[in-house]
Amino acid sequence: MKEDILTKIPDIDYREAAPEIDDKEFDKVIRSRRSVRVYRDEPVPEEVIHKAVEHALLAPNSSNLQPWRFVWVKSPQKKKELVRACLGQSAARTAPELVVALARTKSWSKVQKEMIHVLKENDAPKGAFAYYEKIVPLAYGQGPFGLKGLIKKIVIFFRGLLKPTPRGPTSQADMRVWAHKSTALGCENFMLSIRAQGYDTCPMEGFDEVRVREVLGELGQEKGSEVCMIFSVGKRADNGIYGPQVRMKKEDFFIVI
Repeated sequence: MKEDILTKIPDIDYREAAPEIDDKEFDKVIRSRRSVRVYRDEPVPEEVIHKAVEHALLAPNSSNLQPWRFVWVKSPQKKKELVRACLGQSAARTAPELVVALARTKSWSKVQKEMIHVLKENDAPKGAFAYYEKIVPLAYGQGPFGLKGLIKKIVIFFRGLLKPTPRGPTSQADMRVWAHKSTALGCENFMLSIRAQGYDTCPMEGFDEVRVREVLGELGQEKGSEVCMIFSVGKRADNGIYGPQVRMKKEDFFIVI
């Protein structure tokens, strides 16, 4: 049964054709996305942020459990505090808008239940129900004090001696990696969407997470929620990019075996 969920192609009628894409325009978006350190003093239309967040939420993510949250800090006072938590760096200080991306390790069970509800409404294949009802809690639940995760780790070790076996997540540390990976995919969508709309971003990691959490209030104090990234958003100033983009040789990072 478990093998069928992962390997059997379901007999479904749904079809979705891929639209034609202008790859030259996409290449332009990719290559013109830069980390902007200084912004012009001009506002960003609200619809630009909303559209970028919608695109972020369309990013691929593990088991479609969507372990992210995007917080747009609009309050002038909170924004001032957030700039301070970002060490006063110019990318934050000069930005018209700031958005915080949170990775959430505990939200999976709520989304799991919502997914089961959606599957029922859409008369999904039995394998999909089995995945969300059985596999998801087994894979992502770590149990009290991480005991379930420890047991999983032992079982996985011995099972892995005999056949290919997923090795995690089996701890809260694994869940952190899991949540941040999916959230980072959403972050990339967000940045590319902002660029495609004619604006710019800087993904910042230089910040005091404790103070950022304080700025976010209850949202920042949610158990299992961590700051993945903070974006500044705006129109790049003439001096907003400090130099040409530097990348090492492709051969150093791409290998065919």
